[in-house]
Amino acid sequence: MTDNTTSAKTPIRADQLTVVPADEASWDDLTAIFSSGDARRCLCQRFKVEGYIWRDSTQEGRTAMFQAQTSGDASGLVAYVDGEPAGWVAVEPRTAYPKLRTSRIPWSGRNEDKDDDGTWAATCFVVRPDFRGRGLTYHLARATIGFARERGALAVEAYPMITQPGKEITWGELHVGARQIFEDAGFKEVSHPTARRVVMRVDFAQLT
Repeated sequence: MTDNTTSAKTPIRADQLTVVPADEASWDDLTAIFSSGDARRCLCQRFKVEGYIWRDSTQEGRTAMFQAQTSGDASGLVAYVDGEPAGWVAVEPRTAYPKLRTSRIPWSGRNEDKDDDGTWAATCFVVRPDFRGRGLTYHLARATIGFARERGALAVEAYPMITQPGKEITWGELHVGARQIFEDAGFKEVSHPTARRVVMRVDFAQLT
C-alpha cells in the first residue's frame, strides 16, 4: 500500500512506474482506480453513451460496458506506481467514441473525417486520490503516443482544458486532461474551439 506520509505530492519517478494496456490489468485493479467520485459512476463511458449518460444508461450497464471494453481490445492504459494500481487514460480510435461525433469540440474549425479510424483519441484520465498531484497524468499522456502508434494509428489527439493560475477547477471537470500535460508530451495545438478547450495532436508522419 502507498505510504501517504512519505509519498504525498512527491513526483512519481519513471523507475516507479509501469504502464500496461487495460486488457493486461485485472478487474480488481481497474475497480480500485475507479473507486471514488464521478469515476466510479461514469466508468469512462461519457463518450461511449450516445445520449445523456445519466439518463440513457444505468450503473449496471456502464459496468458491463467498461468490463467488456477493458477485457478485449485494450481501450486504455493502466498505470501502476510501485506495483499499486494508480491511474488510467482512455485511448483508442476516435471512431470508438460515439459521443464525440456530436460534440463540436473535435470538429470546430477543422476539416476532419469523422469516420477516420487512423486518428486515435485520448479522452479521459482517472487518478486515484492518493496519487494525485504527483505528475501521473504527464506519464500517461506520453504513454498514449507509443500505444497508439504501435497499434497502427496515424495520429493521436486530445481535447484538454486550459487551466489558469488561481482559478479552481474540480478534478471531475479536468478528466479530459490539462493542456500543459499534452504540451509536455509533444502534442501540438491544432484548434481552439472554446475559451477553455483546445484540440492537441501528434501526427506520426511528422515524427519520421
